[in-house]
Amino acid sequence: MQVTVGRVGRPHGIRGDVVVGVRTDDPDLRFAVGSRLDTDRADVSSLTVAAMRWQSGALIVRFAGVRDRDAAALLRGTWLSVDSGTLAELDDPDEFRDHDLVGLSVRTADGRVVGVVADVLHHGQDLLAIQPLAGSDAPDAPDAAGAAVGGTPGEILVPFVKAIVTEVDVVAGVVVIDPPPGLLNPEEAR
Repeated sequence: MQVTVGRVGRPHGIRGDVVVGVRTDDPDLRFAVGSRLDTDRADVSSLTVAAMRWQSGALIVRFAGVRDRDAAALLRGTWLSVDSGTLAELDDPDEFRDHDLVGLSVRTADGRVVGVVADVLHHGQDLLAIQPLAGSDAPDAPDAAGAAVGGTPGEILVPFVKAIVTEVDVVAGVVVIDPPPGLLNPEEAR
C-alpha cells in the first residue's frame, strides 16, 4: 500500500528546487538525500531526493535530474508516496498510522455494528470518519454532521480519544467505541 508523504508545490529559486507540502511525521527521514519517492504521475513514476533543507519552516527539496525552474514547475501538484512496507514499526502501542485504521470495522462496546472507518481527519483533533454500513445498527448520520468539519455527508465523525475509542485491534480489523449519548444518534442527546 502506498502512503502519501508530501506534495510538490511551487518552484523555489532557479536551480530546480521545489517547496514540498509535508504529509508525514518524519520528513527528515522520508526526504533524506537518496530517498526514492513514488509519484501519482504516469510520466514520472518516481523521484530521487538530491538535496533537502528547511527554510523558514518550509521543506525545500531538489530531485535528481530536475535542474531548473521550468523543470521544477512541471512537477507542481505531484503527490509523493512510499510503500507502507518500508515504514518502521511504531514504538507506542496506542499510536496508529491512518492507513492502518482505514477499512477497520467499527463496533460499540456492547457489540452493535456501526460501520467502517472511511478516513482519519486531522482538524485540531483527530477524528475517525465512519461510513455506516447498510443494515447496520447505527442510524444514518445527519447530512450536516460530516459537512460541518470536513467529512462527507452521511459519515459519523468520532473523536479519536481513549475515552470514546476504547480499543483498536488492527490484526482483528476492529475498532471498539463507547459513544456518549448523541454521538451516533443526535436524537439521544435531546
